[in-house]
Amino acid sequence: MSRRSALVGLAGGAVAGLLPLGAVAASAPAVLSRPALITPKALGAAMLAVTRAGARLVAVGERGTVLLSDDHGQHWQQAAVPVQVTLTCVAFADERHGWAAGHLGTILHSDDGGQTWRKQLDGIAAAASVAEAARASGDAAALADAQTLVDEGPDKPFFDLSFIDTRRGFAAGAYGLLFATVDGGQHWLPLSARAANPQGLHLYGLRATAGQLVVAGEQGLLMRSLDGGASFSALPSPYKGSFLGLLQTPGGHLVAHGLRGSVYRAGPDAARWERLESQTGATLGASAVLPNGGFVLVSQIGEVLIAPPDAAALRRLPVREAVPIAGAALAADGALVLASLRGMRRLTSLPTE
Repeated sequence: MSRRSALVGLAGGAVAGLLPLGAVAASAPAVLSRPALITPKALGAAMLAVTRAGARLVAVGERGTVLLSDDHGQHWQQAAVPVQVTLTCVAFADERHGWAAGHLGTILHSDDGGQTWRKQLDGIAAAASVAEAARASGDAAALADAQTLVDEGPDKPFFDLSFIDTRRGFAAGAYGLLFATVDGGQHWLPLSARAANPQGLHLYGLRATAGQLVVAGEQGLLMRSLDGGASFSALPSPYKGSFLGLLQTPGGHLVAHGLRGSVYRAGPDAARWERLESQTGATLGASAVLPNGGFVLVSQIGEVLIAPPDAAALRRLPVREAVPIAGAALAADGALVLASLRGMRRLTSLPTE
């Protein structure tokens, strides 16, 4: 069971927004007005992503569960979350300012290191934003696509987030869902119509820097923007299967990973991708960057693979988790912390050389 398979099966929600085009607004599911249940059972919930907020670890998962750890993943506490929507991704721009996103177009924001959250976007408001942009463009095809988005309701999840700083960030998801903010999420603007994605393929990974935005998705989709999302160009792809994640090393190299042990690495310009030998045929859906410029990948069957800087092959470590792994992050003490479908895991002995 891959991370993306897990995401498809979990619950989500949306909230009413402006009436786009001539459609009747979808009713808001109760999960978007109902706070996540605070319960000891949250420690064993299906967790789908984890990241660092300074020295703190922040993990997100099913039914709006957000867990925090201030001792490198040894103990966890549940945060206050205003929704019960399954959250699939989380990113922090610094130790205080972070975003979590997930099913039915939901994006949440925290300005206190993940302790509390508030909703910035939902699927109904996202559809209204797309419709407004289509109406302004006067493009008949864009208007038709926007009406379809409205008619289908708030059913599309976000899969990844990437922030340049506390104001500039991006969110990507199913069926080409792609949004940007330049004001810390007070406004989220649709970019899907500008993307080099005419088929509306799912977007699973993105990485943003001050100079470029790179997006990876299904069917080997790779595209890049050099102007903050105003325009995109398709990148030649070395692979026709789905990329399920995208990471960037401290040295600027990009690594895309996905189905059947597929791993590809490119230089900072993302122009030329080389295949790395992964030593596995399992899907690689979770990843973490190492401070030495290397990285770690975790397979859907719990294999932990490590790649030193500039290595042409990954090495399998003599550890394995018995449950499907969905997310990974390196704790401040060097431990590898994993988000699994049965709660959080911590691996203490991780070589970085």
